[in-house]
Amino acid sequence: MSTQIQNEQGVGLLTGSSAPNNSSEGPKKDSPQKARGQWANKAEYLLAVVGHIVGLGNIWRFPYLCYKNGGGVFLVPYLLFLVLSGIPLFLLETSMGQYTSLGGVMAWRSFCPLFGGVGYATQLLVLHGNVYYITVLVWALFYLVNSFQWPLPWSHCNNTWNTENCFVSEGRNLTANGTALPENGMSSVMEFWEREVLQLSSRMEDLSPVSWRLALCLLGIWILCYFSVWKGVKSTGKVVYFTATFPYVTLLVLLIRGVTLPGAGDGIIYYLKPNYVRLADPQVWMDAGTQIFFSSGVCMGCLIALGSYNRFNNDCLKDCFTLCILNSATSIVAGFAVFSILGFMAQEQGIDISEVAQSGPGLAFIVFPRAIAMMPFPQFWGVCFFLMIILLGLDSQFVGIESLMTSLTDLYPTFVRKGYRRELLLLLMSIVSFLLGLILTTPGGLYVFQIYDHYSYSGPGLLLLSILETLAVGWIYGSDRYCDVLQSMTGYRPWPIFKVCWSYVTPAFCVGIFVFSLVWWPPVTLAKGVVAPGWAIALGWLLCLSNISPLPLWTTYALLTTPGSLRQRICQLRNGAFTPSPENEFQAIELQPPAPKTDAKVTSDLDVSGLETPSEGLA
Repeated sequence: MSTQIQNEQGVGLLTGSSAPNNSSEGPKKDSPQKARGQWANKAEYLLAVVGHIVGLGNIWRFPYLCYKNGGGVFLVPYLLFLVLSGIPLFLLETSMGQYTSLGGVMAWRSFCPLFGGVGYATQLLVLHGNVYYITVLVWALFYLVNSFQWPLPWSHCNNTWNTENCFVSEGRNLTANGTALPENGMSSVMEFWEREVLQLSSRMEDLSPVSWRLALCLLGIWILCYFSVWKGVKSTGKVVYFTATFPYVTLLVLLIRGVTLPGAGDGIIYYLKPNYVRLADPQVWMDAGTQIFFSSGVCMGCLIALGSYNRFNNDCLKDCFTLCILNSATSIVAGFAVFSILGFMAQEQGIDISEVAQSGPGLAFIVFPRAIAMMPFPQFWGVCFFLMIILLGLDSQFVGIESLMTSLTDLYPTFVRKGYRRELLLLLMSIVSFLLGLILTTPGGLYVFQIYDHYSYSGPGLLLLSILETLAVGWIYGSDRYCDVLQSMTGYRPWPIFKVCWSYVTPAFCVGIFVFSLVWWPPVTLAKGVVAPGWAIALGWLLCLSNISPLPLWTTYALLTTPGSLRQRICQLRNGAFTPSPENEFQAIELQPPAPKTDAKVTSDLDVSGLETPSEGLA
């Protein structure tokens, strides 16, 4: 028989292992509320996580950082941060979702109510990503459509958007419409990017008109995202079979083609040639740490949401090692594909590789299109490359959307899980995000994108969340007790190194990188040397502060609404009152900051005097 307490809003809080086994059967036939859902099999979960963590950063950021920071030597700090920070945080988030069967917001509120703001902060990050990250997919879709033209539109200067200063790179010879190279010339690839794709203005204030072609691409991407997640894990689990695996096929094709090109060996040497002196540079360690946080997908709430649809006894520790190793291996292999093609490009143009090596959108939309134009059958390679970019980003995008919907569903289960309310709520969110994203399709949209990228998804915000996560589990909840949580699910305790990492090593590393990133945070640099106006910088800091604002706001709210002295409030808010067990593996419950026992209403025939308090935790 179970014990159930009703909180002030009449929502049942299940405590202890006495929770009933109703979830596995789903809702009763006469109940209008839909079941929460779960992965149909283990493969769906693994592919969904792979789609989230293996993204654009593996292709356009890691290879450049490796070349920039001492070649193969960069792997030393990278792997060190992976073992001591990336894997512990990855395991923390996936296991928390699996244990509570709740999304990012409610998982933190149930585990450690005092740090419930962490869950809200992660979802704000996802909200910002819905608006700005999807723009990369819009550009890639535009390039993909144009890759079917013969010849490629960026491979010549005979287009309507080209100027008299346009020139084409043809091996070691540069031509400009058959004449001498102009003094202020611009390559055909750059003119296609700036004048045709972006229609880039010289002022950030030019936020109109909207490019109707980019707007159509944005609409197409949002339609794909909507129908990928509109039925929750039932639809997401099927989509990832293609979106998470096909990028590996295209990457393998590009790798095989790249290493067979002339000059590929020089590019690979440039990529991995060790420079041990660089290990003394703190910037190298900073880049390694931030790359781990970005590529592992931690501190965004997505891993908690994905893990929440697992079965209670899933071996999340084994999955953690498998997925983290696969993610890092993908980054390293992608570096061979990228730099083999850059080596070919440098040899064809007779220049040094350092002159063509870039990261970010510059690599995907300037350097690679130029290299593709030099290859035989460039249309085929263009389709392969830009399709890979779209699928890599699409996975990360709709996993973020699913994370948001999971959090909203768990916050208001009785409202969202009825009829088609979830689908309608998702449609509303998609429409609003689409309308906001139209700003990024204007002549000044690239500058807004760079402001978003510099401030909203900045390293300091993610690092601060990682510090709070490890403090909450390592010191507030207790690393020993969290190992008990893992043992209750997997049947065995994790290695002692995880307790040391959660309590000491990981927060220390994160604090060090956080302080370094604040002290040496570079000023924002915009395209074409444009200086960011004051209102843009103010907007950037507003975005940055909005990501972390839920942290103090929620803590203040929780302390003010919890009865008792300050010490009693902190003790009550240290740990949530919910202790899951295999019997309630898919219960969807709504938790509030603990209410005073005097206000509780007993709804069973058991006495509540023997219930453990929130601060007592596991037995």
